[in-house]
Amino acid sequence: MMLVAVAQNNSGFQLVEKQEKKQLDILYDGKLLTSYCFYDSIMKPFLYPINTLDGITITRGYPIAPKAGDRTDHPHHVGIWMNYESVNGLDFWNNSTAIPSDRKDKYGTIRHEKIVEKNAGKDKALLVTTADWITPNGKTLLKEKTTYNFFVRDGEFFIDRSSTLTATDQPVVFKDVKDGFFAIRLARELELPSKEKSEFVDASGNKTTVPALSNEQVTGMYYNSDGVKGDSVWGTKARWAMLKGIKENKEITIGIFDHPSNPGYPTYWHARGYGLFALNPLGRKVFSNGKEELNYTLQPNTSVRFHYRVMVSSGIKITNEKMNGEADAFAKAN
Repeated sequence: MMLVAVAQNNSGFQLVEKQEKKQLDILYDGKLLTSYCFYDSIMKPFLYPINTLDGITITRGYPIAPKAGDRTDHPHHVGIWMNYESVNGLDFWNNSTAIPSDRKDKYGTIRHEKIVEKNAGKDKALLVTTADWITPNGKTLLKEKTTYNFFVRDGEFFIDRSSTLTATDQPVVFKDVKDGFFAIRLARELELPSKEKSEFVDASGNKTTVPALSNEQVTGMYYNSDGVKGDSVWGTKARWAMLKGIKENKEITIGIFDHPSNPGYPTYWHARGYGLFALNPLGRKVFSNGKEELNYTLQPNTSVRFHYRVMVSSGIKITNEKMNGEADAFAKAN
């Protein structure tokens, strides 16, 4: 009897659940693009790492897998995530293992509940998850249902995140604050060059210093849809922003797109030179210097949806025209 070895078909997307690691890997043509992770130590679900189609990691390694040269500030900045600094007075954004136990009563946690659906095809994959936004004493303030659509088009990797938040039995107030809402923390090479240290203070008065480091191989630059660039993108409103840089001798572009159906569209950008690339549609009083105020409130048993797209490109020249076209296409997506 002749035994014939059958090669495993690794073409297209594959979703590999690893329950013991509390993660689900998203692979394309047999290579890891990202993982959906819900580790107890990180206080929220997140995607990590984020890789280009040709295998270049664009996210910072610390605190999960520190790499030489990584910054070690803001341990709550991990991969791609979504949360907020003031939800009924609780800080979900800054929660991490670095918070001392005697201050934990001021912080909230987003606890993964379950994977509802997963499906993988040739050029796209679907992952649907649920989670609870909980207080320190275990009460659920918000029920979250998130749909991730991963897809590959024209040599680029896209991630769509659509999250519906539903208040439980009491009003939920998202106070206008700086730290939020949808974010990615980038590798050192993709930061903006800087010669000065910086200090940042959160709503609870915790101070974080970002030291000045060597700018060798640091190549990042922000751009937005209104022609603003560099550190000046912080605090601007725009329907998209992108960061360009060089890593492993390839031109890398990360684009983030706001959807017209979102509260606060077009969003404010909380884009920092040290590698935090975020948007915040809810902190309008901060970013407008008091000219606007939102204090977005969900009444009991009501819902709101937030819908964002991330584009990850390697070795392809991305123009403003290309970004505008992608934004137009995303605006037509459900």
